[in-house]
Amino acid sequence: MRITRIRIARLEHPLDPPFYAAWDPVPRRSFAATLVRVETDEGVTGVGSGDTMDGFGAFEHLFLGEDPLRIARHVRAIETINLHAGRYWPLEAALWDLIGKVTGLPVATLFGGALEAIPAYASTGERRSPEARAESALAIRETGFRAMKIRIDRHHLAEGLAAVRATREAVGDTLDLMVDLNAAWRMAGDTSGGLDVVSARRVADELADLGVLWLEEPLDGADLRGLASLRAGGRIRIAGGEMTRSLPEVLAAIDADAFDVHQPDAVLAVGMLRARTVAELALARNRWFSPHTWTNGIGVLANLHVAAGVGGGPYLEYPYDPPGWTPERRDFMLAAPLGIDGEGRLVVPRSPGLGIELSSESVRALDAAP
Repeated sequence: MRITRIRIARLEHPLDPPFYAAWDPVPRRSFAATLVRVETDEGVTGVGSGDTMDGFGAFEHLFLGEDPLRIARHVRAIETINLHAGRYWPLEAALWDLIGKVTGLPVATLFGGALEAIPAYASTGERRSPEARAESALAIRETGFRAMKIRIDRHHLAEGLAAVRATREAVGDTLDLMVDLNAAWRMAGDTSGGLDVVSARRVADELADLGVLWLEEPLDGADLRGLASLRAGGRIRIAGGEMTRSLPEVLAAIDADAFDVHQPDAVLAVGMLRARTVAELALARNRWFSPHTWTNGIGVLANLHVAAGVGGGPYLEYPYDPPGWTPERRDFMLAAPLGIDGEGRLVVPRSPGLGIELSSESVRALDAAP
């Protein structure tokens, strides 16, 4: 079997009204999704999504004519070109989807098959007043979730902490709460500073008093010493690593014991194969593996297969903050949006590969792609 073509299609979904992401000063008036389809001379194909794949055409020749099942070779090739260009992990996701179809197995089974489902947490994305966030938490609980994550803008800490406090008062102990400071990286052009360790520790202590399960990305992602000092305090779990660019950087965080919860996104950070390695190492050290999944339904599926394969958790991120961010908006490229089951879990699809079912519009876009 040989790779004969790699098609890339960029889809755009209008957002009206806009989505006001807490980590982005610019309202999101559209949502883009890049689809990758790997085609073979035997008619088996695989689909992935994640980062933009911008500039990939210059490197396509490294994969055409190769055996798609040689996944270790392809991962190493992607790592070499990531140094020079973008993050091309959607290609790896498509290859795993293809490998699953060749073997007739879900990718989670190929990765170890530890779990058939993982409880989902509703990962909210907008800044809201304390009253509005507490009200949303009650609705999230009624939907069936057991946990939710609240984003705090580091430039408006008092408002964010008040939202967490109001939410805890509204839901009591019926929901696990996580908090994301989004301080590990910046949107393009954002040169504002982050928190120092002393300020972050004050926030961590207040959140610990509120029974928050983990505090995500309280410091710059390169400040491993500061992150390790925060988690050494022992009052609250520290999470991070969602956009870490290379495996050596992730291993450095593990060696520094910077995180209680490791979160590399399989389609944005280090890819699926390397994320599995990270997960195994984290679990062997009695840490948690709960990857970031804020892309689209295909990205959620890719991370679900990795986490379920190795036995990650205790929760998996499920981007959800209606009315601004709904499954229909997030998964517009799919035939139907991903949902949780009656127990608040994301269930691993039993179909071969990643279990992706594209919408007819997405299929047409890929068919028309060069």
